[in-house]
Amino acid sequence: MSPGLSFFLVLLLTVASKSMALEGDNNCPTTKMVASVGAVFYYNCRVGREQKVAMDLAVQDLLRLSCSKQLVLQLKDSHGNSAQATSAAIDLSKSKQVQAIIGTLTIQEIALVSDSIGKTTEDIPILSLNSPALLPPVVPFQPPFAIQMANDVTLHMKCIAAIVGHFRWRKVTTIYENNNGFSTELGTLTLLSDFLRADGSGIEHHSTLPSLSSYLLDPKATIEEELKKLRSKSNRVFIIVQCSLELAILLFDKANQMGMMEKGYVWIVSDEIASLLDSVDSSVTYNMQGVIGFKTSFVSSNENFKQFKMKFRKKYGSEYPEEQNANPSIFALRAYDAAWTIAQAITKSLTSEQLFERILSSNFKGLSGKMSFKNDTLLSELPVFEIINVVGKSYREIAFWSPEFGFSKNVSDQHDNIEVLGPIFWPGGLQTIPKGWSCSDEEKPLKIGVPAMGAFNQFVRVSYEQDLNRTFITGFSIEVFQAAVKRLPYKLPYVLVPFYDSYDNMVKQVYFKGLDAAVGDTEIMAYRFDYAEFTQPYVESGLVMIVTIKPDKLKETWLFITVFTKRMWLLMVAMHLFVGFVIWLIEHRTNPEFEGIGTMLWFSITVLFFVQREPIRSSLSRFVLAPWFFVILIVSASFTASLTSKITLSRFKPSVEDIETLQITNAAVGCNGNSFIVRYLIDVLHFKPENIRSLHSINEYPEAFERGDIAAAFFVVPHAKVFLAKFCKGYTTTGPTFNLGGFGFVFPKGSPLATDISKAILEVTQSGEMQRLEKYLLSSNNCSSSTALNGDIELGPEPFYSLFCISGAFSAAAFLITMVRLARERQLNMPLMPATLIDNRVWMWAVIFLARTCVKFQARYRRGRRSFVVPEAKDLAEELNKMEQNSVGVAIQGVSH
Repeated sequence: MSPGLSFFLVLLLTVASKSMALEGDNNCPTTKMVASVGAVFYYNCRVGREQKVAMDLAVQDLLRLSCSKQLVLQLKDSHGNSAQATSAAIDLSKSKQVQAIIGTLTIQEIALVSDSIGKTTEDIPILSLNSPALLPPVVPFQPPFAIQMANDVTLHMKCIAAIVGHFRWRKVTTIYENNNGFSTELGTLTLLSDFLRADGSGIEHHSTLPSLSSYLLDPKATIEEELKKLRSKSNRVFIIVQCSLELAILLFDKANQMGMMEKGYVWIVSDEIASLLDSVDSSVTYNMQGVIGFKTSFVSSNENFKQFKMKFRKKYGSEYPEEQNANPSIFALRAYDAAWTIAQAITKSLTSEQLFERILSSNFKGLSGKMSFKNDTLLSELPVFEIINVVGKSYREIAFWSPEFGFSKNVSDQHDNIEVLGPIFWPGGLQTIPKGWSCSDEEKPLKIGVPAMGAFNQFVRVSYEQDLNRTFITGFSIEVFQAAVKRLPYKLPYVLVPFYDSYDNMVKQVYFKGLDAAVGDTEIMAYRFDYAEFTQPYVESGLVMIVTIKPDKLKETWLFITVFTKRMWLLMVAMHLFVGFVIWLIEHRTNPEFEGIGTMLWFSITVLFFVQREPIRSSLSRFVLAPWFFVILIVSASFTASLTSKITLSRFKPSVEDIETLQITNAAVGCNGNSFIVRYLIDVLHFKPENIRSLHSINEYPEAFERGDIAAAFFVVPHAKVFLAKFCKGYTTTGPTFNLGGFGFVFPKGSPLATDISKAILEVTQSGEMQRLEKYLLSSNNCSSSTALNGDIELGPEPFYSLFCISGAFSAAAFLITMVRLARERQLNMPLMPATLIDNRVWMWAVIFLARTCVKFQARYRRGRRSFVVPEAKDLAEELNKMEQNSVGVAIQGVSH
């Protein structure tokens, strides 16, 4: 007998004896039910190798532990090709030698298998280990007898969007490997785009790479060409949505050579790569320094996993000794659990449909987690993804994420939410969060234009120092922009460039890429969005009209009457008369000094001024008079307060009340000729172009008002505040305020800087720094804006002019009465003087003198207000002088006679 045959007989006897001993120990039956299962994998990739080894271990464990079942695998290699994978599955199905199939088959490939064998034989259950599971709406159908043993792709896309949203990257670039003949890119990227949009982000560029199994002549050259295209873009956040580990290794190797793993770049990998990093060597991780990703978390501390890991490492190392690391991934665990799922479901005389239903009703704890299904898909607990960061020779955990609780510090306490992921080692060793975008030339700073011809240099001032040969750019808008840049989470190099043209042309230059951005007092207008994007307004704005002011003389003359209503005045007079009558009625019977109706009327008038002409003796009269004096005190105090308020606030009125008056009178108006206001006045407010005067400096407006060149000026609200603060007297705002968008900074369409600067502007505003800058802007002028609107608070005799005339008239009348009485008393000494003549001449002279005094007072008041003397008043004064001379002459002539 030959040595080889002897060795074979010994080995056969040994196996038989062990099998008999094992069966004898477990009291197993002498025969077992043998189940045949097909397996379709790609043996030339890491995932396929792990799955093959894991299923072999499942067959061995089933043989060792099960008394009644034995699993036989019929393996097929797909060679990484969709057509060959479909063909292998069809052959296994038609041969009727397998009861189920396990493999990395896509839903589209399973559908082809079902269509191909549907007319000739019965469908058999197919367990897809392809990750992630593609469900509607990614794919619009679910083939019969197809079961997906992977997490829903929706959860993977949510995790990616959560990472991007956490770091506030506004634009991303996606990379996708098309490794089969059926493209699912559109559905997957649509999901990702929707989740990104919810977090304020979006996909800016997309790159599709061919699979390594597509027989490329030079895959490295293809990868290099695609990376050159991506490097030429401004976006620096790259997300590898779907890619095999083998292609990812080539991709990062080439990216490292091309300088795309330096500072400023961001790389995010999905579960398909991150879950396999335990199996790569240090040369691979060296090219992936700073990469972040997510991998499915599973329990690795129980005894079952430890035993499986030990056996897996031993078997994998023996079959593939060229690979240094042999740690099992989640894909190996799911393949092992898939084999056990079919083994437990198979019994004798089961149809394919019955087997399919028994598989779906599985419910046990596997190595990868709980094995239960819903809607033909693995229904485990909501998965937890481990967020990793590649550093050094391996990676480190930085957080965990679940769709229910978001980010957390550890997997055991998902309620412990955190706000910051980290610390994170970014590509190039960057310590701060990358901004996620860059100019094509990283060393070139942003070219930011500023308006050099603005009418208000308080916002942007461009000055040139000849001694230093340098241009200085300062102002309120510049300080706000600098404060916002300081709050960005990244460094932003830029240079300010004066722009000597209109604001509209400056915005268009951003559109035509002559400028990278524009900073200044630029109004946010709807039509300007056709060329650029704007940040959050840093100053609210609107269009207002400013005109000169003039005294409101009619209100000043009789201002005191408006303090009380007519009912109030009538009530006060009636109460005075009633109180005086009551006191006279009480006092006249016991007090002879109160006899007569004249005494009653006089007393009721003097009560108003707290003057008692006659003594009050009755206690009852004092009882009536005391509360009335209290009422008078309260009313007079209220009258004083109200009159003071009216005098200080209602002294002036605008020279032009509204815009309609300007248009009816065809008056000229002024505005900044370089701003949008000219267009707004013509298109919206319908001013004639010939009535609009372009002014280019804040100092030109007062001169234009004084010369009469303009009747009104139009400003945006921030400019109006500065104008009224600088020119305190003689101007006010009038008419409605036309709401506008406010002042904002200009950036190109789609620029992530617009969003980042907007958030920084809000931080500047909420910190109180914006208010401090605005206060400094207005306080740098001569006075505050409040005085510009109200004028000087100084009181002259004008508000009391009518009171002086009334009081003077009463005094003049009393004086004349006294003079008449004196004249009558002297009649005895001058018998020849006619009494009637003297009385008439004296009355005439008094009236003329009083009228002449009033006319002169009014004329002097008008000259003091820089007005002019009415010609009629001048003529009246001359006539009164003549009448006064004639009356005096006649009086003297009568006395001489």
